[in-house]
Amino acid sequence: MRQHIPPLGALQAFESAARQLSFTRAAEELHVTQSAISRHIRALEVRLGIALFRRTRQYVELTEAGLAYLPEVRASLDRIEASTLQLQTYRRGAGVLNVSTLPTFGARWLVPRLPAYFRAHRGSIINFYSETKSFQFASTEFDAAIHFGPAVWTDAVSHRLLGERLIAVCSPALAKPASGAAAAEALTRLPLLQLMPLPEAWSDWLHAAGVQRQVNVRGPSFENFGMAIEAAASGLGVLLVPDFLVIDDIGRGRLIVPHPASINTNMAYYLVYPKAKQNLPWLRNFRDWLLVMAAATEAAGSPAD
Repeated sequence: MRQHIPPLGALQAFESAARQLSFTRAAEELHVTQSAISRHIRALEVRLGIALFRRTRQYVELTEAGLAYLPEVRASLDRIEASTLQLQTYRRGAGVLNVSTLPTFGARWLVPRLPAYFRAHRGSIINFYSETKSFQFASTEFDAAIHFGPAVWTDAVSHRLLGERLIAVCSPALAKPASGAAAAEALTRLPLLQLMPLPEAWSDWLHAAGVQRQVNVRGPSFENFGMAIEAAASGLGVLLVPDFLVIDDIGRGRLIVPHPASINTNMAYYLVYPKAKQNLPWLRNFRDWLLVMAAATEAAGSPAD
């Protein structure tokens, strides 16, 4: 039993009164009497063993304990409300899913495939958020996240989606496809665009392509994959990028693969979600579809092959 969880009514009374600094307005909001609000809050203070409000004849104000307690109670009530709305939506035949995804992965790989998902799951709603920093699910309203790199969550389930295989790409106006160490050496005379998250990528790729000497990499650096891809398509230089992010650009002729060498970084993209939500039907639907799409992408191979 969760013996340390106060009654929900007391928490609602506290949150409303603390937000408005008024027992009267809290009573109006919750459609109860002012005395009921006072009783709820007094019972909560007795249970906690600490005062949450300072009371005078004219007003009430939060104590330091009340100020610390308020955001935690508010976040918990928000999550309960959101979960309840999700279940009510599912009862009507659909589910709402809040997904955090990396911007370039979402724009270049995920979004173009979503029409197929929504055709198969009519009525489903997915809200997508762009998040590049680490977070914990308990402090957000996200149901799942598409994450790159090592695990950063506790009590979560993760599924590998796509590995990171880096290929060289550039504008067709900048170079022509060729193979061999001499062709790779020729690329070093062009600007080599760099991705800040992959500082050693060019050194590893040139070694894999047969270039034995140490190369001084010259070219602009980019933090964002999407911006770097646009720079390569605009003719600013040669870029190393995960192959699945540029499949469409290569197919449309915006980019070419000037050399067939590629390297694997031993990193991968994962779908991650809290264990507590693993049985939500709409999350299972999205997970199963996403794993099928990822498997199909990896089975298709790299556009450099």
